[in-house]
Amino acid sequence: MPQVQNHNLDDYRWTLKENVGLEAVVQKPKYYGVRKISKAFDYFYDRIGEEIEGMGDERAVRKLLEMSQLLCSAVLVQISVDSHADAYTLFASLNNRGVPLSAVDLIKNTLLARVADADENELDYYFDQWQEMLRNLGDDYTTQERFFRQNYDAFRRDVNKPFIQEGGAQLPLGSVATRSNLLKIYEKRIGQESGALSVLDELIVNSAIYSQIIGVNREGMDARVEAKLTELARAQGVPSYLLLLFLIKRQGELEIDDATLAKIVELLTLFFVRRNVTDTPPTRDLERLFINICECIEDKGLSGVGVARYVKERLVDISASDATFEDRLAGPIYDVNPDMTRYILTTLAEPSVTKEMKGLWERYPSGNYVWTIEHVFPQGENIPKDWIEMVGDGDKAMAESIQAELVHTLGNLTISGYNSKLSNMSFIEKRDRQDSNGINVGYRNGLNLNDDLVSEEMWTRDQIEARTTKLIDLALKAFTFDNVEF
Repeated sequence: MPQVQNHNLDDYRWTLKENVGLEAVVQKPKYYGVRKISKAFDYFYDRIGEEIEGMGDERAVRKLLEMSQLLCSAVLVQISVDSHADAYTLFASLNNRGVPLSAVDLIKNTLLARVADADENELDYYFDQWQEMLRNLGDDYTTQERFFRQNYDAFRRDVNKPFIQEGGAQLPLGSVATRSNLLKIYEKRIGQESGALSVLDELIVNSAIYSQIIGVNREGMDARVEAKLTELARAQGVPSYLLLLFLIKRQGELEIDDATLAKIVELLTLFFVRRNVTDTPPTRDLERLFINICECIEDKGLSGVGVARYVKERLVDISASDATFEDRLAGPIYDVNPDMTRYILTTLAEPSVTKEMKGLWERYPSGNYVWTIEHVFPQGENIPKDWIEMVGDGDKAMAESIQAELVHTLGNLTISGYNSKLSNMSFIEKRDRQDSNGINVGYRNGLNLNDDLVSEEMWTRDQIEARTTKLIDLALKAFTFDNVEF
């Protein structure tokens, strides 16, 4: 029976009711789809389906029974203790005997050990508070650890004040939180008088804000801010979450309304698209950049639109020039950064998506995107004969040379919901392909990205280069800081 904490039991019972027909009165738990039991069920359902696909009934059943035997051969060991305090002692003991605990687990043990003298009801309450904080962050350990680091970085000056000695360092706990010093930072904070409870209170409040930023729980959030945060996550803007934690925590004090906050998030998205394409500024500088922006906002006494204008000024100053951005867009962008290539293409295609189409970011239960990037001129080593004739005029070496130079450029890329089916087909087959119902599933699928493709009878170097130039121009307009004004 799964544990009650983290909604494990509720999620498990709903999974059984929904998929196996459990006869019980069970309501679908809130945010069921974002937690691990739901994701695990969908993942293994798809994987097991793939394993037995195409088998006859008898072979499929035999295969499933073999899997079942493997599962049933696993051994689970349960260690029961009388109290949470004993559990923390056990964790520490295991950690000293070759079973490493994570930094987050060790912080929990340190924190709850400080209140171990409390009666059992109080200890249970503190434990539940810790669990609430983890629920705010979701199940992914990487996210949990990142929150603890960014929570320190965003407010490091205030956090360090109690530890500053006359004539000593202004940041005695450390200039930034890293994996190596994270535990030490929180141990020192928790070790202060009443430090454990104040740290726990802080983590509850700040994790609730972080939960909104990362999308675990955005209930009641302004729709404009929510939409822009979704875009920021897609643009791989995670390093800026410490700035957003700072701004949202002090939103009232800084007099930032939701419309202005949404524009700041939009600025960050533009910044990260350009940064992730050009690698300017380098990754190692991002953390200190956002820490410095937080502290300069305080030092300058900025508020309202003044905060937004300052953020824009800093991001523009440190970003790559339009010329550098254009140069990187002209290169083999998919080969260098396929995730950002997908983001750029979906942004350009979004205006042409209709209500009848599936969303460009929609996923199958397995986690794969419904829409995927399609190379018009195939990227595989074995270039099909039709393509050698079209691109290389029958010269295989020439076709291979053009493929090496242009196959991963913007002009040769589009978005398709049927990538695996198009694959190495000829250009005309890709362009005109229909499904059994006569619906266009090739390049005539209605996306504006394919306007240049549906009007062509051939796909050669000239067409690829011309379309690359066109898409670069559209991308430069879509990802300019001038799009956001205050």
